[in-house]
Amino acid sequence: MKRLMINAVREAYGKNVRTMTVGELREFLEDFDDDAPVVLSHDNGYTYGGVREGSFWEEDDEEEEE
Repeated sequence: MKRLMINAVREAYGKNVRTMTVGELREFLEDFDDDAPVVLSHDNGYTYGGVREGSFWEEDDEEEEE
């Protein structure tokens, strides 16, 4: 079974980092098998984590500006 591996890297101390949009991510994932597990790789492959429903939340940009 193939897994979709995502290399999670620390790039900044704030949330304003260059990243994909939701639309870009959807388009990127179109070619992957729907049953492929998604695994996050941390610390150059030293540790790993999964993506679950509780891994997501939404924030307003205004919260960071305060």
